[in-house]
Amino acid sequence: EEVLYYRKLHPWCPVEPWSPGDLGIPVIDGPNGCKLALIICHDGNFPEMARECAYKGAEVMIRTAGYTAPIRHAWKITNQSNAFQNLMVTASVCMSGSDGTFDSMGEGMICNFDGTVLVASNGGRPDEIITGEVRPDLIREARLGWGVENNIYQLGARAMTAVRGGARDCPYTFMQDMVQGKYRLPWHDEISIKDGTSCGFEPPTREYKGNLSE
Repeated sequence: EEVLYYRKLHPWCPVEPWSPGDLGIPVIDGPNGCKLALIICHDGNFPEMARECAYKGAEVMIRTAGYTAPIRHAWKITNQSNAFQNLMVTASVCMSGSDGTFDSMGEGMICNFDGTVLVASNGGRPDEIITGEVRPDLIREARLGWGVENNIYQLGARAMTAVRGGARDCPYTFMQDMVQGKYRLPWHDEISIKDGTSCGFEPPTREYKGNLSE
């Protein structure tokens, strides 16, 4: 029975030549009533992905990947920060071995909702299995009971000590611009790789269907 279907929102550009997912991030009921979400590989390097999972109720975020050794440090710190910033367990697994082009590092890790590593593999062994105990009840307790470092709540209730209910506006320019279809970096014109031509792909000619009209 298929209970979760997800399409990758952030392809690994410029290497992966497919369109971005258009189904959002589904959150489902998992074992023992926990709430599960799934992201894929490069998705995990965007903190907005983990925040979206948690915002929709996920208590455990699964991340599957095929990363290579040069990304090992980023793999670790993003898994940990995605957990801590959202009071959410991250369970991440990376392919081991070669697909003929890339040699994946093979590293699994489970991070607790406070960002600490519950268990991690030594990496590089295709048949290695890691296990760890995950406590969704403690996640719920933290989300409901923490004051300091309840960051996912305080994002929408800034300065709640000073102003009733906290500040609920959006002070982030990048969010405002993205909603309006105007996301643009100050160094945009100087960026050298903006499509897949560096990897041998033809420049794309079609617009994404979700783009706002100019």
